[in-house]
Amino acid sequence: MVLVLLLILVAVALGIIGTVAKGLLYLLVIGVIIFLGALLLGALRFRHGARRPTR
Repeated sequence: MVLVLLLILVAVALGIIGTVAKGLLYLLVIGVIIFLGALLLGALRFRHGARRPTR
């Protein structure tokens, strides 16, 4: 879970820098890609953790 939150934080920081700094639009694109990857990773971990064997 820490990894997912860290990736989301990095994505937000890159997105802000990419929109504010002139000529660094590629940072915004990288931030969006990292954000989508973090969402996918979080969804996979949440889905995998939900399947617990019953006794």
